[in-house]
Amino acid sequence: MAGPFTLVVLGLSLSSSWGNGHATTWRALLRGLREEGHRILFLERDVPWYAQHRDLPDPDFCTLEFYSGIDDLRRYLPAIRNADAVIVGSFVPEGVKIIDFVASAAPEVLCFYDIDTPVTLARLDRGEEDYLAKRQIPLFDVYFSFSGGKVLDLLENRYRARRAEALHCSVNPAQHFNTGEALEWDLGYLGTYSPDRQPGLERLLIEPARRLPHLRFVVAGAQFPEDIVWPSNVERFEHLPPSQHASFYTRQRFTLNITRRDMVELGWSPSVRLFEAAACGTAIISDRWRGLDELMPEHEAIIIGDTTEDVVGHLTSLPETERQAMADAARRRVLTAHTGRARAREMIRAIERSNAALPSMAVR
Repeated sequence: MAGPFTLVVLGLSLSSSWGNGHATTWRALLRGLREEGHRILFLERDVPWYAQHRDLPDPDFCTLEFYSGIDDLRRYLPAIRNADAVIVGSFVPEGVKIIDFVASAAPEVLCFYDIDTPVTLARLDRGEEDYLAKRQIPLFDVYFSFSGGKVLDLLENRYRARRAEALHCSVNPAQHFNTGEALEWDLGYLGTYSPDRQPGLERLLIEPARRLPHLRFVVAGAQFPEDIVWPSNVERFEHLPPSQHASFYTRQRFTLNITRRDMVELGWSPSVRLFEAAACGTAIISDRWRGLDELMPEHEAIIIGDTTEDVVGHLTSLPETERQAMADAARRRVLTAHTGRARAREMIRAIERSNAALPSMAVR
């Protein structure tokens, strides 16, 4: 592989993990890229919400710079033009204008990393083009998609992506591991409140907690409405920084994975929570969606919970040896194929394969 490469990334947030899943995804990927020897400049829009909750203001694996708007981005034009590849992420504020601005600079290779592919496509079909416009999809040499499987064919055939490549989220094994702490909860959930995930949380955690008052449950995540009635055996945390995720998962017998509606409908969309929990050796109960079995085979590496009764049965009847065997199998899969470094190699290989990249990168 040629290199090292110089990359410029414009993403939603790297400095703050508060209320978004992008920061942890970017951190694992960029750290993996740095371990592979590549140099990264990450450009983040300076917005009050993230500025007030920054838990990584000075990363050691890339250069992090903040900009105030399109006009302020002009000072980074030399870096954009000289980079081996420029990557724009989903949900970047004023994303449509940002993409047009970056494309007009004619970078060597222009990529999009959609960490929200099912949500993005649903929004585009409704005519919502706040961070990406349909007309812009063919501009990218590579469209990296959080979702894989048939979603890639959809991107190329319906939305005219030049090349769609799966790039699932990933974990940093140095940060996500079993801490050896004693079990504290029987079932837990980590995730920001989302209206379309809430019915799943009600069905697969809150109602089981009501039916099993002798067991212990926990939910960590921001922005949950105050009118939610939590059973007394459900402990709540408003926010957990990434540095505490390993401890949080280690202390659970089972953790719950709940998927947003758009991602269920398209399938092949694993969340970072899935990989984090598995890396920590925690058994996972998940809702059902297409493609999950390809990543984590049911009964081998993961448990599918369709109903309240399913979850109650697993919590009360599953032998400890089976629970531990599934947790171990999931952990092996994640540490083999879903680390930030593994994902970084996938990204660089895809950039090298892009038609626009091959001629120029071959002589660098």
